Amino acid sequence: PCPYSLYKPPSSPLFIYLSPTAYLYPFHIYIFQGLFAFHCSYSCSLAEIMENENQYQHVAAPKYDCLLFDVDDTLYPLGSGLSKACTTNIQEFMVEKLGIEGDKVSEINRVLYRNYGTSMAGLRAIGYNFDYNEYHSFVHGRLPYENLKPDYVLRNLLLSLPIRKVIFSNGDEVHVAKVLKKLGLEGCFERVISFDTLNSPNGSHSSDDEESSKLRDTSAEILDANSGPSTPIICKPFKNAFEQAFKIANINPQKTLFFDDSIRNIQSGKEIGIHTVLVGTSHRTNGADYALESIHNIREALPELWESDAKKPESVKLAIQTSVMA
Repeated sequence: PCPYSLYKPPSSPLFIYLSPTAYLYPFHIYIFQGLFAFHCSYSCSLAEIMENENQYQHVAAPKYDCLLFDVDDTLYPLGSGLSKACTTNIQEFMVEKLGIEGDKVSEINRVLYRNYGTSMAGLRAIGYNFDYNEYHSFVHGRLPYENLKPDYVLRNLLLSLPIRKVIFSNGDEVHVAKVLKKLGLEGCFERVISFDTLNSPNGSHSSDDEESSKLRDTSAEILDANSGPSTPIICKPFKNAFEQAFKIANINPQKTLFFDDSIRNIQSGKEIGIHTVLVGTSHRTNGADYALESIHNIREALPELWESDAKKPESVKLAIQTSVMA
């Protein structure tokens, strides 16, 4: 074929040669080269689109879209003294307000906590009626909150996490608010699910009925058993507490990471399908996906929580511009 370099344009741009082959044939080559260049450009553009499309199709969705946190002995260490003081206050409430013999309260409290997750839930299960607000005021209102200090390291960790964060505590909302304030963690969580969120506000004010008396009369037998009657209180580790929390906060358990210091709460969460982190020990027990000696170790143990933002695909705008001159 005639090389493109043989083509010489006419001296006048207004004068078009149609008959001489020397000019017509190179003109065909010019058209062919234009079409070929367009084809190559179009093919490359399609290749880029397919390559980018495949690239973004392989970007995995974030594993977690919610972090669920317990409060007590999770956001602050067990050594703060609040847990020990809480146990003392519960036992005093049992003696002073419920009339339980002092030499029995320690064992009764231990068994109720073991069987029901909280002493309060256990007391209601075996027939003791009391006002919830009075209980919380007596048990939590006298805690040494002054032992808690602002935790700026934890605050920065929580605020840097690009995932929604929710509190899920068996404590009442006043207690949770005090703890978060003392730790300097206000504004770090999207919402708080507390005892008050899941239970009626006033508890039971009714006088002792026959059924309650029978339950208390047989409390020794109940304490000897591995399980007792059901409790009217909704709280961890019971599954209905988790289910209600998920519904209230619009949480997908399969995409949630749950932090708690209680092995039993962790195991219940795992049975429901949550990913779990046991806090307070580096020993990973049954039901725990991860174990942290301290909540401050979260970044070292779970760096992928901070990588979720970097893996989000950005929108790609590819445009094919063509111009045909004839």
